[in-house]
Amino acid sequence: MALHLYDTATRSVREFHPARSGTASMYVCGATVQGIPHIGHVRGALNYDVLRRWLVHSGLDVLMVRNVTDIDDKILTKAAAADRPWWEWAATHERAFESAYESLGCLPPSIAPRATGHVTQMVELMQRLIDGGHAYASGGDVYFSVKSFDGYGDLSGQKLDEVQQGESLGEGKRDARDFTLWKAAKPGEPSWPTPWGSGRPGWHLECSAMATAYLGAEFDIHGGGVDLVFPHHENERAQSNAAGDGFARFWLHNAWVTMSGEKMSKSLGNTVSIPEMIKNYRAPELRYYLVQPHYRSTIEYSDGALAEAAQGYRRIEQFLRRTAGIAGAVHIGEVPAGFAAALDDDLATPQAFAVLHNTVRDGNAALDAADNSKALEIAASVRAMTDVLGLDPLSARWSEAGGNETPTRQALSDLVEGLLTERQQARADKDFARADAARDRLQQAGIVVEDTPNGPQWTVKDV
Repeated sequence: MALHLYDTATRSVREFHPARSGTASMYVCGATVQGIPHIGHVRGALNYDVLRRWLVHSGLDVLMVRNVTDIDDKILTKAAAADRPWWEWAATHERAFESAYESLGCLPPSIAPRATGHVTQMVELMQRLIDGGHAYASGGDVYFSVKSFDGYGDLSGQKLDEVQQGESLGEGKRDARDFTLWKAAKPGEPSWPTPWGSGRPGWHLECSAMATAYLGAEFDIHGGGVDLVFPHHENERAQSNAAGDGFARFWLHNAWVTMSGEKMSKSLGNTVSIPEMIKNYRAPELRYYLVQPHYRSTIEYSDGALAEAAQGYRRIEQFLRRTAGIAGAVHIGEVPAGFAAALDDDLATPQAFAVLHNTVRDGNAALDAADNSKALEIAASVRAMTDVLGLDPLSARWSEAGGNETPTRQALSDLVEGLLTERQQARADKDFARADAARDRLQQAGIVVEDTPNGPQWTVKDV
């Protein structure tokens, strides 16, 4: 089965074929760097990270652009309130977002362009729109004429008579439905020169300019949150198509993370920041929680659901460590057909996780039956699946031993953790002979184990 993705523009699941053979191109709307990131901000980044990993696993090279909006009304307002330079405020929170992405295992984008670095491309796009009769300048502002573009509203399902841009009317607007491409300079605000006067970019303009600058006039996938469908993505599509660019061939939208049924947002005061979350849960456990649901399904945040997700990750981790300790080194194998079919079906992660956990169950059964060769084969498959999901517990990224250990030390860690898991499971099963056997193997290896309230802690004796 080939990859199929739900395209918001056509409201259908369509078969994906890249525009350029062998290469998939993705543009993902990144952060407006106004504050500390919360789990609602990073959910989309994680969803598109899984998609990217699956595209790579499927044999494609991936060009991925994730922009940074570093100039915006909210950035200016918050920086002024904090009595800090706007550029310093933006840079500080850009680093916070990058840290959050990295801590949760997102692969770095091919490039993360900033809006302020692409004013030249924005000016060129506005000139093309004005020359084509789709935009006009007035009093230093530049507006897009919505009525000039047939098909405006098709992406979001908006009817032209009902369009409300959510921005001030503006003295120079010819039609209230028109949206701002360029904002005339105001005293004390940053500005850049253009043929129509100094000012700063509108939100919608910057993404069209950056996407085409790096991916060309037409590219494969444009991703973002469902809250961006209108007006942001509708306006991106309109201005890009009106300028003659094919732009995105697929529009993908991830759903919200909510609390009490409301979108998680700073303005509502219902956010859970990434730094706070990682104080209570390990990063891969939080990643598991955010990528297990289907990307188009809303996640209603709760502590209980997160705790359950953490247990799910630990079951996978314990199986792999147990296998490494009993049967030997676990390599990355092939993903099962059921897992591949799930991800090819519009990135159906719930079904993919079901295959993953069923495979872990079979692996534990093989270990219990002392069929070590089968357990190793199953564990290799588990590592392949978790690698695609960015959750491989034995990877250098997530191994508790860290990524800087020597291969010998890493092998020892895997052995000990596997035997400790075996001993704990045997104790729980009241199989004391098996528990004693695991203890004896630890002692023979020179491992000293101390049972503590936080679980067993081990050290190496005379090594």
